[in-house]
Amino acid sequence: MELLSISQINENLGKLSDWNLEDNGRIIIKNFKFEDFKEAVDFINKVSEIAETEGHHPDIKIYDYNNVEIKLTTHSVLGLTEKDFKVAEKIDSINFSN
Repeated sequence: MELLSISQINENLGKLSDWNLEDNGRIIIKNFKFEDFKEAVDFINKVSEIAETEGHHPDIKIYDYNNVEIKLTTHSVLGLTEKDFKVAEKIDSINFSN
């Protein structure tokens, strides 16, 4: 997998909603807020299905019982690739209010 340039990263980031860069442009991150713990866990389960299908696994953190943080990076190249943005787009397509 090939690392994206900063212009490619910014172009892809512009196609997503509420994702931000972190760690000097090596990670994209988004926080989701849900009605309750169960809805947050249901969301994580849907994210896990995407991750398994794509063979690309985000870092996931649940906090304050109804908040979920998703971080995407391609660990093998220590930065962002097309795969990260593809998975982010699929995560955004999950039908939940956030």
